[in-house]
Amino acid sequence: MNELARMHCEACRRGAPAVPEEERAGLMRQIPEWRVVSMEGVDRLERVFEFPDFLSALAFTNRVGEAAEGEGHHPALLTEWGRVTVTWWTHKIGGLHRNDFIMAARTDRLATAS
Repeated sequence: MNELARMHCEACRRGAPAVPEEERAGLMRQIPEWRVVSMEGVDRLERVFEFPDFLSALAFTNRVGEAAEGEGHHPALLTEWGRVTVTWWTHKIGGLHRNDFIMAARTDRLATAS
């Protein structure tokens, strides 16, 4: 299991620093299927997960939602027939915090759970 997936989110306060570029590169190696996208000037982690049908996609969405609620850190989730787009970023800082990488790794783990 990925080291990030074993970690827990820390409480993040407004003004906390975003992950520095040199640390971001190392974290991205642990979640290679994710990409950094910029929307409205804010960097975010995004990945599309594929499923055989809507019910499987919805079940995954619910697993991600439960994990997010447990950590107090919530993504944007777009559930469609056969796919779920998950986007993580930290609203309070308007960018990427270590918590986003932790939750991306946990999301990967949830995708393999049945």
